[in-house]
Amino acid sequence: MRKEIQLVHDALSQKIIGKSEQLKLAVTCLLAHGHLLIEDLPGMGKTTLSHALSHVFGLQYSRIQFTSDLLPSDMLGVNVYQSHNGEFQFRHGPIFSQVILADELNRASPKTQSALLEAMEERQVSIDGTTHALPSPFFVIGTQNPGYQSGTYPLPESQLDRFFMRISLGFPNWEAEKAMLQQSTDVQQQTVSCLSQTDLITMQDAVTHVHVSDDVINYILRLVTESRLQGRYPTPLSPRASRALLQAAKAWAYMHDRVFVTPDDVQAIFIAVTEHRLSANTHEHTGPSLSQHLLDSIDPLAA
Repeated sequence: MRKEIQLVHDALSQKIIGKSEQLKLAVTCLLAHGHLLIEDLPGMGKTTLSHALSHVFGLQYSRIQFTSDLLPSDMLGVNVYQSHNGEFQFRHGPIFSQVILADELNRASPKTQSALLEAMEERQVSIDGTTHALPSPFFVIGTQNPGYQSGTYPLPESQLDRFFMRISLGFPNWEAEKAMLQQSTDVQQQTVSCLSQTDLITMQDAVTHVHVSDDVINYILRLVTESRLQGRYPTPLSPRASRALLQAAKAWAYMHDRVFVTPDDVQAIFIAVTEHRLSANTHEHTGPSLSQHLLDSIDPLAA
């Protein structure tokens, strides 16, 4: 990996032990200007990962706990009347941070969930007809509990499609959990910072200049076209998904110190980018198998 990316990976690995692949995908998502969805049982390290990602780049962090009674104004902010001058003053909500942890996103009502859409897509929010720009970089990490748990609302397809990637940390293996238990309290509470916001912005800009050949673009197009032709995929991949695949592959290539994208880069990020999109309107855990089936059905070397 690129030297500065290795520094980030090593710092994150001190917090989330034994999940190297998931950590690399999370950094890929950030470098590609995307938003990350993490689906897991409680206690798997979702909040710890979001804290660590903000700390390694020195980004402003805000956590929003989504509940059934959370209102859009609780998240976005509200205009408050000032009696001394007869004017309204806008008070920023917690959405005005660089890294947002939208914790247990699917426990909020659909109305509150939808309030995130403009922020995630346009990097701005509109309050009473006035548009307010969000900070840059702006990175949303949404966490959701499995749909079979009580008190959850399924995320609509439009919101799932706006999440660049979805990952799952899962249970650690024996050795990783043992290492976690052996860590001292001081190690657990350390604030990790190895790069700056300027470094992140520079890397994000460098990702956009990674070269992509026509062959790789055609490979991506064959994959998304196959999803639209076959009736076995509940939700075909949208043009937004095509762009996400391209951007994620470029970020993955950059992380591995290359200035060009290969089909291997597309395959490395494919499931994380597509599984939640292909199975968006189902309640079964079929995403990974659908994504893998689609990936296996297309030969990257075909003309």
